[in-house]
Amino acid sequence: MSSLLIIDDDVELCELLANWLTQEGFQVSACHDGESAHRTLAQQSPDAVVLDVMLPDGSGLELLKRLRNDHPDLPVLMLSARGEPLDRILGLELGADDYLAKPCDPRELTARLRAVLRRSVAPASVSQLQLGDLCFSQARGVVTLGDHEVILTLSESRLLEALLRQPGEPVDKQELAQLALGRKLTLYDRSLDMHVSNLRKKLGPHPDGRPRILALRSRGYYYSA
Repeated sequence: MSSLLIIDDDVELCELLANWLTQEGFQVSACHDGESAHRTLAQQSPDAVVLDVMLPDGSGLELLKRLRNDHPDLPVLMLSARGEPLDRILGLELGADDYLAKPCDPRELTARLRAVLRRSVAPASVSQLQLGDLCFSQARGVVTLGDHEVILTLSESRLLEALLRQPGEPVDKQELAQLALGRKLTLYDRSLDMHVSNLRKKLGPHPDGRPRILALRSRGYYYSA
C-alpha cells in the first residue's frame, strides 16, 4: 500500500480526496499548512506528496523548493485552484513531477499518482550510464560531471535515462512522456518541455560548448554524443 501526504488548507477537499484515495488502496494523511507538513515529513516518509500552490502560511511553490532540497527523490504532484499557466510552469521548473488544476477529477489524480509511483519503483537495468564526461547513477538519481554532482528529480532521471540509452538518436515526445511522466501528453501540455528545460539547466553544455540535449522538429529530443 502506497502512502500519500496531501498538503492543502482546504480541509473538506482533503477529506474527500482521502476517502477516494483510501478506497483506491492508498494510505493517506493530510496537513493544512507548510510548517505542519515539515514536521510530518521529519517523522514520516510518504511515497508521494500532493501539494497545493496556495497555503495559509506561504506559497506552495516556496514549500516545493524546500522539499526539493530536503527530499530530492520524493515524488510531488502539485494542485492549483487557479490553474494559471505561470503556476504550472513555475511548479514544473521548481521540480514538481506533475501538475493538476483544481477542481480535478479524482480518477485522473489517482492515475497520475500511480504513474508517478510506478516510475519511482521501476528497477533500472544497469546501475549507471556513462557518456563522455557524464556519469549517471539511476539508483541515486545523481549525475557526476567531473568532480561536480547534480541531483535530479524522479522525472528528470527517467528522462535522462531514456536519452542516454540511445545517444544521438531522437526519442519521440510521446515516448519520452510515457517514460518520464508515465502518461501521454495532452494538447498544449508543456510538462515534458519544462522537464527538458530543467535538465538542460542542471547539466549545462558539453565541455566544448555544445548543448547536451537538442530538439529535432517533429521527431523529439536527443542527447548529443
